[in-house]
Amino acid sequence: MILILQADLGEQSPIFQQLLTHLRGFSGIHFRVHQEQGAEQLLSEIYLIGDTKQLRIEDMEALPGVEHAIRVSREYRMLGRHSDDQRSNGFEYNGVRFSQDNLHVFAGLCAVDTHEHVEQMLRALQENGQVCTRMGAYKPRTSPYAFQGHGKSCLPWVFDLAGKYGIRVIAMEILHESHMDEIREALEMTGHPTGVMLQIGTRNTQNFELLKAVGRQQELPVLLKRGFGITLEESLNAAEYLASEGNTKVVFGLRGMKTNLGDPHRNFVDFAQVPVVKRLTRMPVCIDPSHSVGSRDVGPDGIMDVFHVTAQGVVAGANMILVDFHPDPATALVDGPQALLLKELPWFLEDVRLAREVYEERRVLAAAQSLI
Repeated sequence: MILILQADLGEQSPIFQQLLTHLRGFSGIHFRVHQEQGAEQLLSEIYLIGDTKQLRIEDMEALPGVEHAIRVSREYRMLGRHSDDQRSNGFEYNGVRFSQDNLHVFAGLCAVDTHEHVEQMLRALQENGQVCTRMGAYKPRTSPYAFQGHGKSCLPWVFDLAGKYGIRVIAMEILHESHMDEIREALEMTGHPTGVMLQIGTRNTQNFELLKAVGRQQELPVLLKRGFGITLEESLNAAEYLASEGNTKVVFGLRGMKTNLGDPHRNFVDFAQVPVVKRLTRMPVCIDPSHSVGSRDVGPDGIMDVFHVTAQGVVAGANMILVDFHPDPATALVDGPQALLLKELPWFLEDVRLAREVYEERRVLAAAQSLI
């Protein structure tokens, strides 16, 4: 069961303490407090864990400080959708709103290579009105001899450049708990010119100790990519690990499944599950067309496969796109063959706009049908 408390009810208030004293008297039930400071008010939730079937909604809503009580109806206690659940389906970070109702494009380098390439990429984003990007400083690679990323050495100048070109959020994969400290130190050292969304890659979706560590910090939001060889339910439970530790600022990423059934694409595209994730949870949903397709192949209609699958995800209601671009893909140190060119960025963004427009029209049509 989840208790939604009255706005701006701080932990030190007498009403809050009275409520906690009452909850401690429940046998076989323990609780966890989660608070989030919004732009205008403090939001507090208390998660009751244990045998809560005995508790009546009416009785819980009569407790001091409780505005609304929700009986958990799905396994995903904190991120899931539940009966009579009116909680927000998103969050705000560094001036950017992430929710199930909007869309952001994170175009950028799969792996940071040179200062020149990063600056070219960020300049192109600014010229096209974008405030988000992807930049890989830490790269998990199948071969131990492949480029592993520049690591913490590139963070200060990447963050400085991001601030120079007005980039508000950088999606950046981490592989180890120490990488969070390195990112926070670099942000502090450079004066916080930008923000970072921590990315948990597909290989680490079931690295439970990393998930717990990332969940314990609430400063930086998280993009969790679906595990490429596990079920959707297992991946959603991985996201719940983050929330159970305190960080509910989570975006769920679909990036294709590892199976030859998707050939000749790099992975089997799973974007049909965008509405499924939005139905089961309150998380915004990201699609990664670059790692799903893995090439720049073009169909007889003159449209690249990566554009087609992006449109499929957007028309299905995706809220974020993680896509590879590079000023010179031939020299890219990671995934050059799938990277789009900077001159193709305006085309890509316009194609995304068209797909989003179709999605909005479909929503209007669905709303009209519900009234018939």
